[in-house]
Amino acid sequence: MSSETASSNGTLLKVDNLEKHFPIRRGILWEKTVGAVKAVDGVSFAVAEGETLGLVGESGSGKSTTGYCILQLVKPTSGSINFMGKELTELGREDLRRMRREMQIVFQDPYASLDPRMTVGGIVAEPLEVHGIGTRRSRGEQVRKLLDIVGFNPNFTNRYPHEFSGGQRQRIGVARALALNPKLIVCDEPVSALDVSIQAQILNLLKDLQRDFGLTYLFISHDLAVVRTMSDRIAVMNQGKLVEVGTAEQVYHEPKDEYTKALFAAVPVPDPHRQRERKAERARLRAESRAESGDGAVTA
Repeated sequence: MSSETASSNGTLLKVDNLEKHFPIRRGILWEKTVGAVKAVDGVSFAVAEGETLGLVGESGSGKSTTGYCILQLVKPTSGSINFMGKELTELGREDLRRMRREMQIVFQDPYASLDPRMTVGGIVAEPLEVHGIGTRRSRGEQVRKLLDIVGFNPNFTNRYPHEFSGGQRQRIGVARALALNPKLIVCDEPVSALDVSIQAQILNLLKDLQRDFGLTYLFISHDLAVVRTMSDRIAVMNQGKLVEVGTAEQVYHEPKDEYTKALFAAVPVPDPHRQRERKAERARLRAESRAESGDGAVTA
C-alpha cells in the first residue's frame, strides 16, 4: 500500500494537531501547576480504511497516549480526531458510547486487561451486554463463534483467565475487541508481553482477521521488526512528535530523519561484522546530534 493510501482509499481516521499535556504540580497544602509534560505534541496523521498504520518509538515517546486519545479513554488537551466523518472531541457521552462500537482496543498486558473475577464467556459477552445487543442465548452463541474465530476452544467459556497462558489470554482479548464488529482496532503493543514463539501466532491471527473482516489497525509497538511485518505505513514518534511517516519499506530501508536512523541502528543483528558497522554508525549519529544540540544528551 502506497504512502498516498490514506487519501486515495477513503480516510477512516484523521488526527490533526493532537496534543495531550499532563500538568506538573508542586506543593502540599496548595498545589500549583509549575509546568506540563507534553506527552503528545502536535501529532497529525490519517489512516485509510483497511490499512495498518504502525506507530513506533521508544518507551515514553507518546505512542500509547496517542492511541488512548483517539479512543477518548484519555481526553486530549487540544486537536481534532475525526473518525468516520465525526469529530470525536465534540461528541457527548451518549454519542461517544455509540461510536465506541466502531473502535476497540487490544491491550498490551493480557494478564492485567482481563477481569479475573469474570469467566471467559462473560468477558467476551460484556461489550454485547453493554450495548444491548441480542438476547442472552444469542450472545452465548456469538461468544462461542468469536472464540472459535480467534483459535480459542469455545468449550472453555466457563473458565477463568488465570487458567490460561498469556497467548490464550490475548486471544480472549482479541475476541472481546471483535465482539462489536468494529471498523478500527487500536493494538497497543499486543505481543510485547508474550514469548517470541507465541508472538508470531498472534500476529498471524491479527493479519487473518484483518483480511476476513476488513479491519483497520493502529498498531503501536516499540519492536521495529514487528511493526515492519504488520504495517502498510509506519509513523515514527519521538518525544511526543511525529518525526517521519512513510511506507514500511521506505522507513525501514531509507529512513530520512536522524532519530529514525538511530532507532534502527540500535536494533541488534546476529552478524558481528554488521553489528560493529552499525555501532560505528550509531556513534557517528550521536556525535552529530551532540554537535547540533551543544550538550550531547542524546540516547539511541
